[in-house]
Amino acid sequence: MKRWTQINNMPIRYKLISHFLLISILPIFCLALLISWTVERVMEEQVNENTLQLIDKVNESFEFYISNLQSNTYMIANNESVKQFLGGNQSDPTTLSDNKYDIQRYLRNFTTVSPEVAGIMVVNDTGDYVSNELYAPSIMDLTKASWYQEAVENNGIFTIIGRPDGRRLNSIVDYTNDDVVTVVRAVIDPFTKQVHGVVLIDLKLRVIAEAVKDVTLGKSGYLMVVDDNGQNIYQPNQPIVSHIPFSWISEQQSGDFSKMIKGEKIQFIYQRSPFANWVTVGVFPTEETIFGLREINFYLVMFIFIIMFFGIPVSYFLSHSISKPIVQLVSFMKKAEDGDFKVRYKEKRFDEIGLLGRSFNTMLTKLNDLMHLTERQERQKRDAEFRSLQANINPHFLYNTLDTIQWMARKQKADDVAEVVESLAKLFRIGLSKGRDVISLSEEIDHIESYLKIQKTRYREKLNYEIKVDESINHQAILKFILQPIIENAIYHGIKERRGAGYIVIEAKPLDQNLLIQVSDDGKGMSQQQLSDMREVLAESIVRTENPEETRNKKGYGMLNVQARIQLTHGLNYGLTIDSQEDVGTTVTILLPSMNESDEEREQ
Repeated sequence: MKRWTQINNMPIRYKLISHFLLISILPIFCLALLISWTVERVMEEQVNENTLQLIDKVNESFEFYISNLQSNTYMIANNESVKQFLGGNQSDPTTLSDNKYDIQRYLRNFTTVSPEVAGIMVVNDTGDYVSNELYAPSIMDLTKASWYQEAVENNGIFTIIGRPDGRRLNSIVDYTNDDVVTVVRAVIDPFTKQVHGVVLIDLKLRVIAEAVKDVTLGKSGYLMVVDDNGQNIYQPNQPIVSHIPFSWISEQQSGDFSKMIKGEKIQFIYQRSPFANWVTVGVFPTEETIFGLREINFYLVMFIFIIMFFGIPVSYFLSHSISKPIVQLVSFMKKAEDGDFKVRYKEKRFDEIGLLGRSFNTMLTKLNDLMHLTERQERQKRDAEFRSLQANINPHFLYNTLDTIQWMARKQKADDVAEVVESLAKLFRIGLSKGRDVISLSEEIDHIESYLKIQKTRYREKLNYEIKVDESINHQAILKFILQPIIENAIYHGIKERRGAGYIVIEAKPLDQNLLIQVSDDGKGMSQQQLSDMREVLAESIVRTENPEETRNKKGYGMLNVQARIQLTHGLNYGLTIDSQEDVGTTVTILLPSMNESDEEREQ
């Protein structure tokens, strides 16, 4: 572990040089030990690839013939005479005989144009058939034949039967079942799904043999074809392996494997034909693939010497080109660590080091911006504390004076005056609040209730209000004086401007981990332009409050100040949102974090 730690502490230049040297030297020993195995494997892969290419060409020939047969089945099924025969609508024997003659003449055209076709048979659903080359025993019900049933089960899909064992069909030109490959397709009504019959075509096996027999693999290798049941479609006269168990062939589209047969290692390469469901297999002895080792070994040895000759200078150059910008970037970081935030990485690179350098520059820029923002917020906080201190000097004297006036009014039995003075005194008492910036929600509500009582005395029946507060949040701590500017706007710009009596609702409730306060009025409301301007002002509250002289006399300054205080204290995720509709009313929503007074005091 200690030695490994020492290696990690090495400069990156030496690590890179060591790394490149190891990369250039280790292949010398690896290639020397694995040269024979590598060459043999490369040659084997080349032979496999060439064999697959040959097999692919053979499969293309198969697919060409099978595709023609499929097209023929569709053409035959769509012939008008065939349709009449399959439909079974001809009760007149003379008409039926003429129809069969027309079909036979039509089918002979296919055997003339396509010499690979050995015979064609059309069978209807009653077992009656028409053919140009094939015939069946009169006692045989062709609809019971296995090939007919298989065509019906495939629901009109073109199907390759393969070597047609036990089908009991004879050919006029004496083709046996071992000489042909059979394909079938059921003719089905597209609307009723009723089977009208089956079209059967025999493909001459010699067509497949001609495509395969001329392909040789090495000296004694060959190609053979098996169907999806493992039955041989074609194999040469003297095969190395007479039968390939289908379990040897995996479900993959192509592949290869080897087996020991009679003491000799035999290589098998196969590829499936997706259209014909046949597998073409190349068979050849493995030893025939190994040749030309001496020439390949020579080139490998030359390659090893070239690596040794150029390895050392190239490794030094590469390590220097990589380590130099990293060392330079480290020096810039040390300067930034010492407090020099003006340093910048200036190289124009587009690799990972260049990306790291640009990220370093971006980090320093954002760090400078964050420091300036912190300084500005601290300055704003000090200014706010100073203004709060100034505001708390006069209320202390006024509170004592108002208390005296209230006592004198009650002595003179002027209860209405005493009530107003009491509300005003309570208003100043909460405003003083021993110099605290944070009070409980219940105190803030008392402050607002006192303010509303004073305004109620002035506006009388024109002003009505309702306060709804969830008792579970009375102890929550909030910034003081955040509701009074909002309610003042509701009175002077909403209720006062409307005709008739107005109504203000103040509601406070918990919301997840936050505190939600809403002030709603049914006053004049705002137009869409006024609402848009007010929202823009609230979004830039912190910036605008840095220049208070420019915004103090503008509409919404009180709400702007409340927004700035909340966001400076709790962050940009909290604050005011406003919704309004002209001649309907306005709703101001205040979102604050849920916090006890004790938590707020510890935070401060």
